Amino acid sequence: MAENNGTYLIRGAAILGGDAEDLLIRDGVITARGTGAAGHSDAQAATVIEAAGLVALPGMVDVHTHLREPGREDAETVETGTRAAALGGYTAVHAMANSNPVADTAGVVEQVHSLGRAAGWVDVRPVGAVTVGLAGEQLAELGAMADSRAQVRMFSDDGICVHDPVLMRRALEYVKAFDGVVAQHAQEPRLTAGAQMNEGAVSAVLGLTGWPAVAEESIIARDVLLAQHVDSRLHVCHVSTAGSVEIIRWAKERGINVTAEVTPHHLLLTDDLVRSYNPVYKVNPPLRTDADVQALRAGLADGTIDVVGTDHAPHPSEHKECEWAQAAMGMTGLETALSVVQHTMIETGLMTWADFARVTSTAAARIGRLADQGRPLDAGEPANLILVDPAARWTVDPEKMATMGRNSPFAGLELPGKVVATFYKGHPTVLAGELNTPYRESAAAAAGAA
Repeated sequence: MAENNGTYLIRGAAILGGDAEDLLIRDGVITARGTGAAGHSDAQAATVIEAAGLVALPGMVDVHTHLREPGREDAETVETGTRAAALGGYTAVHAMANSNPVADTAGVVEQVHSLGRAAGWVDVRPVGAVTVGLAGEQLAELGAMADSRAQVRMFSDDGICVHDPVLMRRALEYVKAFDGVVAQHAQEPRLTAGAQMNEGAVSAVLGLTGWPAVAEESIIARDVLLAQHVDSRLHVCHVSTAGSVEIIRWAKERGINVTAEVTPHHLLLTDDLVRSYNPVYKVNPPLRTDADVQALRAGLADGTIDVVGTDHAPHPSEHKECEWAQAAMGMTGLETALSVVQHTMIETGLMTWADFARVTSTAAARIGRLADQGRPLDAGEPANLILVDPAARWTVDPEKMATMGRNSPFAGLELPGKVVATFYKGHPTVLAGELNTPYRESAAAAAGAA
């Protein structure tokens, strides 16, 4: 597509799945909405995008993405991961800290932030490690990361639980100084030693060491009480059990400042798939039972679970194409999340498109303290938005994805919904369902950000 003057007229999109309206975008901002948009003076020079039958939504925000860079570029890079994010409808992602070196200093988080800006596909917000080297022994440079150019507000040792209660308390106390949040990977290590899958009927039949639900639930119960005690913000990563949903619901009823996420794969897949011994289904936390899946859907629908986080975890093929016991844990998710949520939550009648915007954008931006993301699609607001064809059907083919990871658990499934366009800071990074061009800052803006 030829570049224009930064002005676009989107005609006839259903805003949040409601009435069809026009949106006028200029210089990164929605300048008009509704019947007057087409007659606005800026519309004369606009590139017109016909959006009849499409749903307009705020750009999606992922609170849980593994971009792997620096140090693990054989699995993913910031460039490839953010291309996948844009295609999936994201305008911002939070990059987890378990890179190599670990993102536990201001220098590393600034490197990740700079790589994201250079790529230009989405806003990359680094997540800082809670502890040095993810070792769980001493707090990392939380204040320095918060004060860095990356302005880190979320901290997590994701992949490893901060299991020491004293250290977890100190982290929760520390982040209060700059309105940060600790995102906990809830897994009691002593209850999951050698675990390969969910502990239950299927693990008993297969003879694989089980991963009990209580290993997750006990950490969540402890941490919501710690968050209450120190009056700090706690976020629970990838909730996977019915019991966890109940504990979080209990905590919220008592006014404890806790938020939680669920992954797309935990909304759809069950541990019965492990009978295939296909390592693509090996993930942390593990796939659970159908009863857990139904509880997670209900918890997302009623607001107990705040957001959908992909836990996008690409791996080199050799780390998945091996025996189950040796395989890495993790699944890709950025390019399939919208479709899986539409299938499990909207097509089942549990949620509307307005609810979808809340759990994939608005609430996620609030948790990460991203002021210009998850905003209403109104005049004067930043133009971070997507256009979705809800009637589209497509079959998942990992070989055609932008991510370097081929470990999608949805391979071969037909799913609904397709991202037609993604606008990041008013620039179309995706058009007609294909990558367009990245957003490039002006020299003045780049100098100001630096």
